[in-house]
Amino acid sequence: MNNVSVITMFFLSGFNETISHRFVLFFLSLLCYCIICLVNVSLIVIIILDSNLHESMYILLCVFCMNALYGTAGFFPRFLWDLLSDVHLISYYGCFIQAQVVYSFACGELSILALMAYDRYVAICQPLKYHSIMSKQRVIRFACFSWFTTFCIMAVNTFLTFRLKLCSPYISRLFCVNWSIVQLACFPAQTTINAIVANITISIYFLHGVFIVWSYMYIIQTCVKSIENRAKFMQTCVPHLVSLFTFVVTMLLDIINMRLGSKELPRTLQNFAAIEFLVIPPIMNPLMYGFKLTKIRKRIYSVIISKTNVQKRKKHSLNVLNQKQRVCFKM
Repeated sequence: MNNVSVITMFFLSGFNETISHRFVLFFLSLLCYCIICLVNVSLIVIIILDSNLHESMYILLCVFCMNALYGTAGFFPRFLWDLLSDVHLISYYGCFIQAQVVYSFACGELSILALMAYDRYVAICQPLKYHSIMSKQRVIRFACFSWFTTFCIMAVNTFLTFRLKLCSPYISRLFCVNWSIVQLACFPAQTTINAIVANITISIYFLHGVFIVWSYMYIIQTCVKSIENRAKFMQTCVPHLVSLFTFVVTMLLDIINMRLGSKELPRTLQNFAAIEFLVIPPIMNPLMYGFKLTKIRKRIYSVIISKTNVQKRKKHSLNVLNQKQRVCFKM
């Protein structure tokens, strides 16, 4: 069925509670986005430029950071603009694009976490086969396939929403979400297929979570038997588990707020629950991996030390030059 909606713009009513503090929120949000870009781009550049980090675990971490940049680019620029605007409007097509980007990022995050869990499973439980199973080319293909599949799954959800006739332009959130648009449909009976596909999508990514749990059951079982494997687990698996826990908690809060949220909750709390998966994981993950993984930590330290040494040499050269100039002046 063709989209016969006459709506050309959406009003994001979630901003109504931010008017009195919008300049403070703008500054904090801009700072947050700058930090996200800095830490993720830094980690990507370090992994790409250092040939010693061209291993499957670090390649997946690089993809993880790229996905974070992709998702936050779909939210922060528009969010910052809206904070400074008096009227919070977004175009019809822009709203669907934002919904597609934000939730393909979220589901892509879980897909990459599943790949990282499999990578750790092979590294610890089948170390002799690790380099043959998780070669660089195969890992890149796995990552591209998982992200492309996620994008297509979310595109199906977006298309099914796009075909609906909408009777209200008001979205009670800070950004566009597929399910929030579905709730604006004129005829609820037409949204049945949307609900079915949405539940199938949730089931698919729930199975991703089951796969991760299954992988770690075997990893923990193997690590108990070996001191070397326990050390490897603490170094490489703990950051992954923390990332997984943070992502699951932030997404569950958003889903509960969106599907079951009570209107009695303060709007500020609802807004925080809605955006935290776009703020906390993209900042925390690169920082945690950067300081926990030995190779990356050493690389960061070496860059810092080399810059410090360059500055010291420049300062020393300037001092020597100044001394020579003083000698010449005396003569």
